[in-house]
Amino acid sequence: MAEMWIIRVEGKDYGPADLETLQDWKSDGRVIASNPARHVATDSWQTAADIPGLFRAESPPVQSTVGAAVSAAEVPDEMSDLRSEEFQSRPPRRNVFVETFRIYFRGFFQFIGLAMLGIVPILCAEFTSRFIDTAPGVAVDLRTLVAGLFTMCMFGLRLALIPVYIAGIQILTAELATGNRIGFFSVLNGAVKFWPRVAGLGLFVWGVFLLLFIFAFGILLMVVTSSSLVSIVIALGLLAVQVWLFARFFINVLFWQQFAVLENANAYDAFRQSRTLARSGADLPWYHRPMWRGAFIVSLWMVLLLALGFIVLWPRLAAEWPVYQSYFNELNQTQDAQAVLQKIQANLQTAHPGVDYRALLLNIIERILYPLLGIAFVVLYLDCKGESES
Repeated sequence: MAEMWIIRVEGKDYGPADLETLQDWKSDGRVIASNPARHVATDSWQTAADIPGLFRAESPPVQSTVGAAVSAAEVPDEMSDLRSEEFQSRPPRRNVFVETFRIYFRGFFQFIGLAMLGIVPILCAEFTSRFIDTAPGVAVDLRTLVAGLFTMCMFGLRLALIPVYIAGIQILTAELATGNRIGFFSVLNGAVKFWPRVAGLGLFVWGVFLLLFIFAFGILLMVVTSSSLVSIVIALGLLAVQVWLFARFFINVLFWQQFAVLENANAYDAFRQSRTLARSGADLPWYHRPMWRGAFIVSLWMVLLLALGFIVLWPRLAAEWPVYQSYFNELNQTQDAQAVLQKIQANLQTAHPGVDYRALLLNIIERILYPLLGIAFVVLYLDCKGESES
């Protein structure tokens, strides 16, 4: 009977599993040499590196041929061990994109359930406000007030559910990545417990990004409106500093969600460990380092969003472009800019009196696909964490 082992990964025990199963887990990057492990027949914990035949191949039987004896004599034991440890120093690197889609489709309905946390308030606000606007026998001012209040409530509900959504993505992805199944309500129950921490950290992170963006936009306006060469040079220098600050902050908070949820780290430790992991891999080629892999994932995601927006909204924009072009020409030629802006606003209200189904469809598609970004970063985190620990 094959020997069975228990493996502990991120505080959870998996198994019993035989050597063949452990080798599959190791190939997938789920098990690394430093993971605690024990034989099912004992209570003493070792590490996965101590399991015979898993990370360090067992010594082959003594060969009787002269060539084998000479080879063994020519290579010192210390050099052989060193070479073996160097070869096994890093687990196989995961293909982040293949693993992301594998996890997404494996837990598709659960990820859709998490996406509904953002979709349902959007649909409720959109259709209810339109129903109130067209309800007979209700004063216009009252309809406007009720629609506005309800839209604000749905917007507040969406914001309140964002931390649950973020934590749920981390928990569900981590479970599916290790080959486990977890119920949707178990995911929600675990995610709600992280709400205060994720909400506080998220408010800080996105608040800093918003301030940096506002400052950069203000500096860009200085460049455009300034007539002095010295002012333009100073503004461009400030803009370069702003971009540098934005990039540094992005790198430092690359993995804050994973450490806050999967590692149960407090705010300080989440940011500190995120910074350390993001800047790790100095001995790797630049395109294998966590910061560049994370930047590539975000860039690819932004390109996808732009492409979706172009595909969904382009027919409407193409049809309305001549109208807005005439407004822009009139705006450049007239001194009464407010009158032109009022015309544009009136055109928007008359052109789309009901539900803007194209914009609504784009919003729903984005919410359905948003889990891909969260999954990709969890997979990247697990991969980089395994390399760092090795």
